[in-house]
Amino acid sequence: LFGILTLRNGDLERQQADLDTQLGNLEAEKKNLSSIQAQTTQAIEETQALAGVFNQIKPWSAMAQDIRDRLPATVQLVGIKQVPLDPNQPASSTPGAAQPPVSGWIEIDGLANTFNDVNDFMLTLQRSSFLKADVTKLVSAELGEQKTMQLSEFPGLEDQSRPDIKPPKLPRRVAFKVRTALSDVPASELVRELNRKGAIGLVTRIEALKERGVIQPGASSPKPATSEGATQPNGATKP
Repeated sequence: LFGILTLRNGDLERQQADLDTQLGNLEAEKKNLSSIQAQTTQAIEETQALAGVFNQIKPWSAMAQDIRDRLPATVQLVGIKQVPLDPNQPASSTPGAAQPPVSGWIEIDGLANTFNDVNDFMLTLQRSSFLKADVTKLVSAELGEQKTMQLSEFPGLEDQSRPDIKPPKLPRRVAFKVRTALSDVPASELVRELNRKGAIGLVTRIEALKERGVIQPGASSPKPATSEGATQPNGATKP
């Protein structure tokens, strides 16, 4: 019996050694699995962050093209620039007041024939999918001075014996400034608009990310904040 027990103990010790070896291998595999899971999680987070960057891009070329397409024939753009936010300026606490965007304001300077033309431009601008309708406001609108057309080389203009020949007067125009901001609508929901405005590169990247499941197609499209025939509350007033 003692011999049998001795042999049995030896078998059990060998089995225990084998199990310890297997347990050590499993622990190593578990560590490798944890490392792989951590790398996978990091890769997913980086992919989602990259997709988020592409999904939040609003190309200036597409936005400028959209503004140009909405520009009435009687309105002329002078300049478009992005103004950074003042970090020392506190947010407005007034109920219903438009909060400043994160990326800063966009200021549009232009000239129009009449104040009504400025209001028409404001209404069409508020329907843009690239801009925030609730923060699109008219900052200023002033009727400029009447100017004289400069025609120094016009025949007879320099002749002092012909006082009846005078340079023609240009009509007075309205100089205005509009402040707005880029919308928060993801670029994946503006694929059709981006494609129409010529942002082919961004559209191709978004479609590739959609095919790989990185970006999920939006269920709804942004609705225009201003309806047809609406009245701009902060529009210019005639003097």
